[in-house]
Amino acid sequence: MKTVIWDQLSQAQREEILTRPAVSSKLDIKGIVTDIVQRIKTEKDKALLEISARLDHVADGRLKLSQEEIREKIGRVSEELKQALNHAYHNIALFHENQRHHPVTVHTEAGVTCELHTHAIDNVGLYVPGGSAPLVSTVLMLGVPAQIAGCKKVVLCSPPPIADEIVYAASLCGISEIYGIGGAQAIAAMAYGTETVSKVDKIFGPGNAFVTEAKKQISGDSRGAAIDMPAGPSEVLVIADASANPAFVAADLLSQAEHGPDSQVILVTDSADLAARVNEEIDRQLALLPRKDIASRSLDASRAIVCSDLKEACAISNTYAPEHLILQVTGARSLLHELRNAGSIFIGSWTPEAVGDYASGTNHTLPTYGYARTYSSLGLADFERRYTVQELTREALGHLEDTIVKMTDAEGLMAHQRAVTIRLGHFKGE
Repeated sequence: MKTVIWDQLSQAQREEILTRPAVSSKLDIKGIVTDIVQRIKTEKDKALLEISARLDHVADGRLKLSQEEIREKIGRVSEELKQALNHAYHNIALFHENQRHHPVTVHTEAGVTCELHTHAIDNVGLYVPGGSAPLVSTVLMLGVPAQIAGCKKVVLCSPPPIADEIVYAASLCGISEIYGIGGAQAIAAMAYGTETVSKVDKIFGPGNAFVTEAKKQISGDSRGAAIDMPAGPSEVLVIADASANPAFVAADLLSQAEHGPDSQVILVTDSADLAARVNEEIDRQLALLPRKDIASRSLDASRAIVCSDLKEACAISNTYAPEHLILQVTGARSLLHELRNAGSIFIGSWTPEAVGDYASGTNHTLPTYGYARTYSSLGLADFERRYTVQELTREALGHLEDTIVKMTDAEGLMAHQRAVTIRLGHFKGE
């Protein structure tokens, strides 16, 4: 991992250092996805079954898991893994349960009552990547808040063959509508609905470049579905000082680097010595990883930045806006007031990013690619919608009349004005 001295860089060089690597592909991803989405939108099951046979190798046309298949898959999950998933489920549920919104009632003035209410989004779709690394943790991160929010219909899609542990995790979240569909075709099927797959109002979950492009396209179509957030490759930024354990820092950096070659990891430290020791540890630990080839390619676009002090380190982090931010410094909690843009923050030597990925209770669905400046970590509110209620007495309407008349005069919206004045028997202009 290349080390740079922040004070020796020009502004242009600093911007370049903090630029994410481009998601590279020789394929026309946008064109391929557009064709899939449009076909499923218009041809429904006919297109879905043909695409699933070609891309997912589903030869028999059976996309939805039967209740018998669900029971069989659950039965094959080991008791040890069930206990682990139950433990994670408990912590995630407890954290999200405490995010419930309560109705707000405010009397803004005499006779004027304003209220804020929330209710669950009726129909949601969850996409869970599968294949060689079935993301069972993602089922819990998406399914638990959907369950707590009280969504009426929850549809889950994952590439076939769906892993047994994904089905068990879904059962913990009360999900029984499960489809063996992957990629852009799964997103399109849930967004527009087919004869087999239920249409949903909002889609959640990570995926590869095809899934990401499909989510982008369907969210821009009024007949499609909303999505959780924009997505890019996984990333982590670690702020560390001379007191940090270089083995811990290296392990945290590698835990993200192994996600994929487009992932990026950044170390920001006020200690050049620590940066050198972390690089030594990376070389040592990298050789032990099964996915070392992938991690090595990620490290090519990663950096160790040596800055003047921790205040400057926080400023660099705020500019980068990382998905994951790890603080391995003395008095780490004292830095929180300096930090603004991060998807999730991990404090201290004993809080690796992996705990948030699996079982601490926070949600691991986070904004990437700098979107942490404007997007938040996934939570219960993402599965709900807010709406307001208001009620006035006649006297209260009269008290507001003059204010509304002046404002509607300024805007030239007389019908708005008459909706007030006609109730009070004041017919301006007649």
